[in-house]
Amino acid sequence: MNMRRFREAVAAGEFLITAEVAPPKGADPSGMLAHAELLRSRVHAINITDGSRAVMRMSSLAATVLLRQRGIEPICQVACRDRNRIALQADLLGAQALGLDNILALTGDPVKAGDSPEARSVFELESVRLLQLIGKLNRGLDIHEKPLPDGASDLFAGAAVDPQLKSWSGLERRFWRKVDSGAQFFQSQLICDFDRLDRFMEQIARPSGRPVLAGIFLLKSAKNAEFINRNVPGVQIPQAIIDRLAAAADPLAEGIAIAAEQVRWAQQLCQGVHLMAVRREDLIPAILDQAGIAPLQPTSDRQPSTLLMP
Repeated sequence: MNMRRFREAVAAGEFLITAEVAPPKGADPSGMLAHAELLRSRVHAINITDGSRAVMRMSSLAATVLLRQRGIEPICQVACRDRNRIALQADLLGAQALGLDNILALTGDPVKAGDSPEARSVFELESVRLLQLIGKLNRGLDIHEKPLPDGASDLFAGAAVDPQLKSWSGLERRFWRKVDSGAQFFQSQLICDFDRLDRFMEQIARPSGRPVLAGIFLLKSAKNAEFINRNVPGVQIPQAIIDRLAAAADPLAEGIAIAAEQVRWAQQLCQGVHLMAVRREDLIPAILDQAGIAPLQPTSDRQPSTLLMP
C-alpha cells in the first residue's frame, strides 16, 4: 500500500487533486469515512481540517489516522491556534510515528469566529514559524535546536495561500517566507478571480517551483454564495456567479457546472486543484467528471501525467 502518492505526484509534476473533508462533530467517524471512500480513486490525498472556523470537531490527527487505516492518503492540517510549542512538537512527532507524512501548516482561524468565542487562544506560533519548526524536526532537532535522541521526522509540509489578498506586496512577501521556511506545496483559499490567479502564478508562484493547488468551492445556491460573501473574510464571489445561481432551475447542478468550469481554468494556470464541497463531498466526483478529469490510475501502474506546470 503506497501512502506517499501525493508526495510522489508532486515530484513527478502531475496535475494534483486534493479534497477537503471535515472530521465528525462527535465520536462516530462513519460519515467522514463514507465521504472519503467516495474520493479514494479521484484524489491524490484528502485534507482533514483542524478546527476550521474555530469550530470544535474531532482531532485532525485522530481522523487522519482513521483514513490511513483504510488505505486513503490524508493531509493532516495542523493549526497553531490551540497549541503551544510543546503540544505542536508532540503532535507532529506523533503524526510521523503513525505514518502521517503530509502536513498542512496553518495559523488557524480566530476563536471569536467559532462556537466557543470565550475560549482562550494560544497562537504562540503562526504558519511560517510552524513550517520552520517542521524543518527542524526533519533535521533531527527540536525547536531549540537540541538533537532529538530518538530520531528525526520526515514530514512533507505544505501551506495555505490566498492569491486574492488585497496587498500584492504582502502576498508576495508571505508566500516567499513560506517557501524559504520549507513549504513544499500550496493550497489556496477559494478562488473566484482567475485573472488574479494567473497574475499570481506568473509573477510570484511559478519561479518558486512549488505546486499551487487552486481552491475550488462548490456553491450550492445564490443564498449560499451570499452567505460566504458576508461571513468569509477576503472572499468576494462575483455578482455574475450569484445571478447565474439565482436564475438556474437547479442551483445545485449549476454550482457543479461552475466548479467544473473553474477546475478547467485552473488546469491552464497552476499545478492542481483543492476541492471544497462542505457537507456535499459526495458531489466532488461529479465535478471532476464534468471537468473531464478521469479517476486516478492505481498507484502500481500510474504513469506521470502530461498535465505539467505551464
